[in-house]
Amino acid sequence: MSKWVILGVFIAFALVISCVNSSRFDELYQPNWALDHFTYEGELIKMKLDKYSGAGFSSKSKYLFGKVTLQIKLVGGDSAGTVTAFYMSSDGPYHNEFDFEFLGNTTGEPYLVQTNVYVNGVGNREQRLNLWFDPTKDFHSYSILWNQRQVVFLVDETPVRVHSNLEHKGIPYPKDQAMGVYSSIWNADDWATQGGRVKTDWSHAPFIATYKGFEIKGCECPDKVAAVDNMKRCSSGRDKRYWWDEPTVGELSLHQSHQLLWVRANHMVYDYCSDTARFPTTPVECQHHHH
Repeated sequence: MSKWVILGVFIAFALVISCVNSSRFDELYQPNWALDHFTYEGELIKMKLDKYSGAGFSSKSKYLFGKVTLQIKLVGGDSAGTVTAFYMSSDGPYHNEFDFEFLGNTTGEPYLVQTNVYVNGVGNREQRLNLWFDPTKDFHSYSILWNQRQVVFLVDETPVRVHSNLEHKGIPYPKDQAMGVYSSIWNADDWATQGGRVKTDWSHAPFIATYKGFEIKGCECPDKVAAVDNMKRCSSGRDKRYWWDEPTVGELSLHQSHQLLWVRANHMVYDYCSDTARFPTTPVECQHHHH
């Protein structure tokens, strides 16, 4: 076979792969409410919020550990009162959950990004930061990395929050419940913008969040399989090794640690760990987290 034939086959194969990637939304996700508020434009998915409804989608499968990424272009202009959320969550009253919530704002004001971590149904771990770019002007990648050692929230691969496994200190860590992946846009003007003082201006509707770059690299957990068996299957053993269990992914690199310190010093505007009004006694995990 000549090298040109081989090259042709390779190019054709590459095109097939790229086509598969460009339809990833339908492979990985499905709209789960307000289907008439979705628009499909090639590889882009748009969800709109108007005075009648918001919209949301969810992954078709649940996962135990891995990395989930969405590229999102947030609602432009006056988006006060709106929230666009990207999160992972398990089911039930004692669920685990990792949240990105993008809190809209009046024109010209920075978007705030709120992160939260729920463990066994308990949240109240909010942090808020502003971003070092305008998230409405272009797509940026937002990722959640989850393994046995830590949960890392990343913006364009820069870590903005770490929740470490401190089970050796008696603190519960989310590691035994498979989680779905979700995104939604909705009206939250009772709290989202300046504590609810700024309401949604519906004359700017519809509010549109645009998505592409749907990636889930994780251990898929079929519903029909018992949780304990999923846990065994999704943990690295002698015979197999998942990349997210590698020691290099178990903690931040030195460069990532510096990035996180920079984000905290320059962009964090609220941290539950230092909110003495809400928590007169510092939450236990805050006493042990290095970051």
